[in-house]
Amino acid sequence: GSSGSEDEANPRAAAAAAAEAAAEKREQQLRKFRELHMKRNEARKLNHQEVVEEDKRLKLPPNWEAKKARLEWELRVQEKKKECAARGEDYEQVKLLEISAEDAERWERKKKRKNPDLGFSDYAAAQLRQYQRLTRQIKPDLEQYEKLKEQYGEALYPTSDSLLHGSHVPSKEGVDRMVADLEKQIEKREKYSRRRPYNDDADIDYINERNAKFNQKAERFYGKYTAEIKQNLERGTAV
Repeated sequence: GSSGSEDEANPRAAAAAAAEAAAEKREQQLRKFRELHMKRNEARKLNHQEVVEEDKRLKLPPNWEAKKARLEWELRVQEKKKECAARGEDYEQVKLLEISAEDAERWERKKKRKNPDLGFSDYAAAQLRQYQRLTRQIKPDLEQYEKLKEQYGEALYPTSDSLLHGSHVPSKEGVDRMVADLEKQIEKREKYSRRRPYNDDADIDYINERNAKFNQKAERFYGKYTAEIKQNLERGTAV
């Protein structure tokens, strides 16, 4: 009788253990499902926030980031100036003390590259660059100026009544300096307006140099429209 009750107890215990395992598994699945649900809601919320922020950024002016950085920098400078004034210190000296040697060297290099050669953009920019170059190399001769002032007196400073033509003779050094500068300009200009090499294999469809230039321009602008007509003419099949 006892063995029979043990046999009945074993299946019951096994069934209870299986039910408990299933319940635990189901609980784990529900917990995982709740976690995934929470993560999905959180991702949806973050995504909505990103969309709102992006919409705000798109509505701002294109240079807003630079303006904001500039304003923040100005605020920091104002705060620093107030702190220095409260301590009785000179802000400019404190600022120089905070600059590292590497930054100072980099800024010096940047100053030297202040006027890089950007090539030709338009005639106004080229004229301005030429003017700046000429004014930078002006070295006034103060001794000569004093001599002229003694020699001419008030006549050295012309007015609306002064007759300027033929009253000034440039020095030999000034003329030589001008000639040297003009030669440098010519040398530099030759680099930009170099003559293109002649192609022996190209078709000869011109009668002189001017006609060759005209044909090159015509080919550049209208070649894609007239290629078929040109081929028909060369084959002799044009209608």
